Amino acid sequence: MLYKLPFLKPIWRQISLSVTFPYVSLLIWTIPLLLFNSGENSVMAHDEGLYAWRARQMYNSGDWIAPWGNAHHKTPGFYWLIAVFYKLLGISEFSTRIANMIFSIFCLLLTYEIGKIILGKKLAWLASTILSVEFLWLQYCRLGTPDIPTIFLIILAIYAFIQAELHPKYKYILVFISGLSLGLGFLMRSFMIILPTVALFPYLIGEHRRHRHLTNPYFYIGLFVGLIPTLVWLWFNWQRYGNSSFAALFGFVVDLGSEERQGNGIVFYFWNVPLKAFPWVFFSLLGLFLVIRRPLPSYQLILVGFPVVLFAELSIFSTRLSHYSLPLYPFIALLAAIGLDWLGRIYQLGYTKKKTLLYKGNIPRTLSYAFGLLGILLIFASIVAFAWGDRKYATLGLVVGLSWLILPIVWISRYHFGYKFLTAGYWIAGWLIPCWLALAVAGGLGLFSDYNPAYRTFLQQQAIASIVQTHPIHFVNMGGKNAVLLRFYTPVHGQRVETITQLPALSYAWVYKPTPSQLSRPHRVIDSIQDYKLIQILPSK
Repeated sequence: MLYKLPFLKPIWRQISLSVTFPYVSLLIWTIPLLLFNSGENSVMAHDEGLYAWRARQMYNSGDWIAPWGNAHHKTPGFYWLIAVFYKLLGISEFSTRIANMIFSIFCLLLTYEIGKIILGKKLAWLASTILSVEFLWLQYCRLGTPDIPTIFLIILAIYAFIQAELHPKYKYILVFISGLSLGLGFLMRSFMIILPTVALFPYLIGEHRRHRHLTNPYFYIGLFVGLIPTLVWLWFNWQRYGNSSFAALFGFVVDLGSEERQGNGIVFYFWNVPLKAFPWVFFSLLGLFLVIRRPLPSYQLILVGFPVVLFAELSIFSTRLSHYSLPLYPFIALLAAIGLDWLGRIYQLGYTKKKTLLYKGNIPRTLSYAFGLLGILLIFASIVAFAWGDRKYATLGLVVGLSWLILPIVWISRYHFGYKFLTAGYWIAGWLIPCWLALAVAGGLGLFSDYNPAYRTFLQQQAIASIVQTHPIHFVNMGGKNAVLLRFYTPVHGQRVETITQLPALSYAWVYKPTPSQLSRPHRVIDSIQDYKLIQILPSK
């Protein structure tokens, strides 16, 4: 393992020091990635905008059960969470997202703790740093969606199960925490919590003779206690809407299980996960091979069984979306740490000139040159982008391209110029630094925070802002993906109607794709954006 290598040079001393103070170093590594932005924010349509808008309805109305006037198809845990931050910090994009940022840090630290038990401190630290620089993971750590808090509850359940094995004296309270976490997961993510729970079955059943978690009554007590908030919400919902409250909840999951979105077939995750977690998935596949070849005692069915079963479940489940795969990402990071550690040891041993490029001893050299070539291609692409006037992506491409040159420079400096102090620690850093810089620059350019600048700048115009900030705005036949943005950013809401004939004179309204018949009443158009118009109803002559 990586921690057995005699790295004595400065950078590895720094890495060792970081592992000595893991929490501090991980926070220093991660928090800038969570906070870097362009100074401008706008929520993402469609999911983030929906969660933000529904939480705002709860906050504005004071109705924490069903302020939308009908039986709802999702459990309210995440709406409650955002609404609490609205109460504490006011309504804004930052208060919509701050909960996810906080829970992402908890996920990071829990991943470190799980990795420390299974793999050792240094590999655990490496896995946590890798998790921070997985693209899709970081993106959703900065979005107001329920995925990251749900994953925190899943990882917490796994951590408590492991700790219950290590500390039998406290096994009852620890197994209670596992059950409580999975129960609260239902409040946060509804029936989607079932998939990761089932993925725990290989560990819970296969290792039952050793840990006996499934016969521990405190697990089921914790599960029931975790379900109490959901049951209370369902009770109040049932009092308002009768059996429709249950029908909406069950109907939604049935629809998800029978609907294929955007043509995403059964092979969707086979290409989407490698793309969204590039390049770490390839290291994790190597790590998976190594762990299957030499199984880990006691924890094989967590490190391997959980992600493999979950991946199969997600692939079979008809609705396949990128963010559904997020529970895999901490395990991708753990396995990637194993694979990268193995390559680091190969790097340390050197290479053989007479063998092929794919010979085991030459893999680090081949990878170094391959990503150096990728860096050169990105530099040329950034030059082209700059010539076309796209400075944002040109800047990102240039930074990423230059940083990928670290790998071949480290390799060449050690094995062609004799700088022996460039040990595996430097080479491993050559993988982490480009990904960190890429995500940091992307965040600084607003790519992780300003998802709809057109709507943001439109609503900031003085003529528009002076109206929406001071008058109730009605909504006429509102549809389309971006309608949720207008609902969230409109401070004072009026009525929801089908035609403008239902509105009083001199009132204002958003209208979606208006037809001549819908606009037969006298009106004036204040302004428009895409399919939406802001109009004022004029008095009839």
